[in-house]
Parts: sequence; C-alpha cells; structure tokens
Amino acid sequence: MQYLENQHKVKVCSRCGVKYKLDNFYYQSRANNVLRSECKDCSKGYVTRRRQLRKINLAGDSNEHCQQLLDKIKSKKAMLGIIGLGYIGLPLVAEFCKAGFHVTGFDISREKVESLNAGKSCIRQIDINQIPMGMFRATGDFKLLGKMDCILITVPTPLGKNREPDMSYIFETVRSISRTLKKGQLIVLESTTCPGTTNGEVRDILESEGLKAGEDFFLAYSPARGDPSNKDYNIRTTPKVVGGFTNKCLVAADTLYNSIVGRTIPVSSTSVAESSKLLENTYQAVNIALVNEMKMIFDRMGINIWEVIEAARTKPFGFQAFYPGPGLGGHCIPVDPYYLAWKAREYGYTTKFIELAGDINTLMDEYVVDKVIKALNDHGKHVKGSKIMILGLAYKANADDDQESPSYRLMEKLEELGGVVDYNDPHISVIRSNGEYSKFSGRKSVPLSKNYDLILIATAHDEYKKIDLRKLNIPIVDTRRIIKENYRKLYLA
Repeated sequence: MQYLENQHKVKVCSRCGVKYKLDNFYYQSRANNVLRSECKDCSKGYVTRRRQLRKINLAGDSNEHCQQLLDKIKSKKAMLGIIGLGYIGLPLVAEFCKAGFHVTGFDISREKVESLNAGKSCIRQIDINQIPMGMFRATGDFKLLGKMDCILITVPTPLGKNREPDMSYIFETVRSISRTLKKGQLIVLESTTCPGTTNGEVRDILESEGLKAGEDFFLAYSPARGDPSNKDYNIRTTPKVVGGFTNKCLVAADTLYNSIVGRTIPVSSTSVAESSKLLENTYQAVNIALVNEMKMIFDRMGINIWEVIEAARTKPFGFQAFYPGPGLGGHCIPVDPYYLAWKAREYGYTTKFIELAGDINTLMDEYVVDKVIKALNDHGKHVKGSKIMILGLAYKANADDDQESPSYRLMEKLEELGGVVDYNDPHISVIRSNGEYSKFSGRKSVPLSKNYDLILIATAHDEYKKIDLRKLNIPIVDTRRIIKENYRKLYLA
C-alpha cells in the first residue's frame, strides 16, 4: 500500500465520491487495469473493515446458506425487497437499482404504489424515470416477500400521545415477513428503534415459524442516515453503520451495503447500531435546545444570537455551531430522543437532560407566536382578523419534507387566536394528508404579496433569500435569519 500526494487542486474519491483538496493524500490501486484513487479515510476504513470481516469469516463453521447469499449479492443476482417507500426507502431503491440489483418496493399505500409504477415519484429528489428500465417495481402484495433474498425495513416509528414509542409499524411488517420467511434470507431493519429491538422482539417474531436467526436466516440492523436536500452527503457518500445478530449476519449485511456506499462501519451488535442512531439524533436535539434557550436569553438582553454564534464558531476547536429555529421537524430528531428516554426508564433511570431539551424545543412555537403578537401590536393590530403569511412549510430548507414541521404548529396556534393564515412554499404546492394535522390537508401554497399584515419566515429556502422582503413594507418575524440587512419592521424570533 502506498499513499501518494494529490497533485491536482481537487480530486474525487472513487469510493465515497467526495471531492478533496490539495492537502489530502490518496491511496491508489489498480484493479482490472483501472486506476482507483481513494481518500485516506476510505482507504484506511476499507482496509480495516476487510481485516475485521476476514477475521469474522474465519470464526466458526462455514454456513451454506450464508455463502449462497453472499454469492448472490456479489454477483448482483440477489432479489431485494424494500418495505416502506418514503424518504428513506425510495432513495435506497434508486441506489440499489443503479448498482445493478433488481428491487421490489413494498408499501401499504395503494396510491403510492400506483404512482411509482406509473413513473411518478412522491419525493422531489428522486426521479423514478432515471432508474434503469425493468429494475424496479412497487407492490402492495406482501406475499411476494417470500421471493426476496434480502429485505430492508424502512417503515415509520412515530411517538404515541404520551411521547411513548410506537413500534407497531415495525412489528406488523416483521409479522408479514415471518409468514413467508425462508432459509437464506437477510432481514435488515433501518427504522429508528429502541436498543435491543432487533435482537429481541423482531428476532422473536421471525423465529416463531421455526427458523433460527444466524443459522437459517440472517438478521441485522443498519440505521438510516438520510438528510433531505443535503448536496454534500447522500447514501453513497455517508458512512453506513452495520450491526449483525451474529458474525455471519454482519458479513451478509455489510456485503450488501458495500455495494452502494463508499464506507461501511461494522459494529459488534445490533444494539450498538441501534444506539448509535439514538445518540446521533439526541445529540442534535439537545444542542438545538441549548441554542434555542440561548436565543431566548440573549433576546431579553438585546443581543443578536446569530452574531454570537458566528463569533463563537471562529474557534477552531471545541465548538460546533447549531442554529435556533421555530422548533424541531422531520421524522427523526423530534422523535428519537424520546425512544432513548423511554428505554432508560425500563432500566430504572429517568433522563433529565434529554426530556428538558425536548420541553424547550416543544415550547419554541409559543415563543414565535409571542413575537408575532408583539409585532402586530407594535403596529396597532391584533392576531384576530390579521392576515398572516407563513413562508416555508417544509421542516428543512430546500426540501419537500413536511414531517413534524413546526410550521403546522404555528399555523394551528395562530388560527386558534383568530388569525387568517396562508402559507407559501416553492417545494410543497399542496398539503398532503399528514395525520395529526389532517385538517390542513388540501390547502395550497399561496403567492407572496403585500396584502398581508405580517410575514412569518419559518423555513430558509434559497428562493426567499433572493427576494427583498423589505420592499413589502410590512412587519416580518424571522426565525431563520433570512433578512440580514437593517429593517425597522424586522423581529428576530
């Protein structure tokens, strides 16, 4: 092995696809007369992973079912089934199809299945027509799971009314798999869950038909790491954590994911893999809560939190910038910390820090509404009867994902106070059915105009940064620091 200094300004790693600058080193290898250049992280990680898996392969007796499965995966002859065709499942479909696998997507939504088979994607970032012809089909017939060699589970794991984990989608899906489970199949759970779920309830359900995990079929957990609209990191360029119920389960799952990602991170158990996902998202939730509380403190002091953060982030060590907002959104960060807190109580431990962070983030919509009330009052108006435009329905900038979006909570509270609320979002033209806020279903994005009493900026879409909102000459409550210039009718929230 030899590390060579990159002689070009920018070079692309052939494994992870990330561009690196001049001061990086690359491992160069030749396979089939093709020169591959890999970044130092990938080359070291790849060698370490291969050494780990080589040791695992040598441990214990060989398994005929495992070897047959590995041969199918390596030759791209394995039939893949992905259950749940949403923001996690559909991107996986696209990547595996591009890698040369035939994929069957399973979903309980007949409308979604018909739409996908007609070439229409429910996710803006995924173009179904770019998937090679004949490589993908969607279905609602779960009996076809018995024909799959590898099955990935990417179903929702929401919270109940009392913030308790709702894993019913996982368990019902696993029951469907168990009815047609056959020897040699690989089952991988990607949905967020409590530590011990894969090795516990999921394994128990699958083994109820008589087959044994690690011997007859293979069981693993690999947490999804999706980030809608992120231009730097996608499935291929994001390291993939993989944990197996047994060593051979790990080898099978790692081999499968290695076909679509630049780097896999094998860990010692499914519980470690499950816990890593909860730590990642709890870390984000807690730090966002901290900066949200700092925002409220500095607001009372007349200090601009955004300027404070920009100053603090110049420290080259010991600080990572997080930014305040109107509340948490998405299917992971608002939910995952409560899965960890709930599981901790099972072991006689009550989490204080995690639940306090959740309380702070949950209260942010009330803080924003108070800012709206003040802004209107300062201009001689009340919320009741006022026309309010919310800019941004998606929970994340430049995405079309509105799951758990704080914009819905803001709409609800402002309408309860008598406000007349519209929304504008260039990425969400119509509100789809979304459970808790189904009363908003069917509402359409309204063009921005000066015929409003107040504008509330909830999402930092790039489109809004290109508009000089000050020209509308109406009060603006900005929760995302879109407006950086001086404006006498601006209220930061």
